[in-house]
Amino acid sequence: MTTQTKSYPASLTIDYPESLDRLTTFFRIIWAIPALIILSLLTATGSENVMHEAGKKMAESSGGIVSGLFVATALMILFRQRYPRWWFDFALELNRFSTRVGAYLFFLTDRYPSTVEQQSVHLELAYPDVKQDLNKWLPLVKWLLAVPHYIILVFLILGALAVSIFAWFAILFTGRYPKELFDFVVGVGRWQLRVNAYALLLVTDEYPPFSLK
Repeated sequence: MTTQTKSYPASLTIDYPESLDRLTTFFRIIWAIPALIILSLLTATGSENVMHEAGKKMAESSGGIVSGLFVATALMILFRQRYPRWWFDFALELNRFSTRVGAYLFFLTDRYPSTVEQQSVHLELAYPDVKQDLNKWLPLVKWLLAVPHYIILVFLILGALAVSIFAWFAILFTGRYPKELFDFVVGVGRWQLRVNAYALLLVTDEYPPFSLK
């Protein structure tokens, strides 16, 4: 059976763990600090210097890697109708790593986030054929078109935070993450990924479905 959600150019699934470690769950926020530091350095905003290995100053950015990548990609699509593959690959791997960190932080997995392996988190983005698949003018307005999704996501993310707190207690007492709650949190992450793929990563012009599935 084929649905819009399954065929969407951005997908996220996380393997459901049959059991979770209670000790690492209890101290999860502390254990996650090194991974969070690495992620914050990659996605930090504010003025920063980009240096090559010899230490010479190459450029200055006022928006961090994430916003800089968005602006550069939008300009490339608008003026050159190109999406450099290495930009796409970097964005894909950065999102995979950040999702692994999020999955670990929200108790969806016990495996410490890897910077290389997908582990139990499976995130895929389809590389676009810019001239055939993307309208070069849409990057100028996608952020506006996605506003309804952002409003809904505010409430969904708050719900996911509340669910995660409840799941923390459930794991401590039972060693299991209730499956329905697990699916909800993963669904919120899936929804957010599709919106980011549309409005920020600019890999598709297909409007994101309003669905957790």
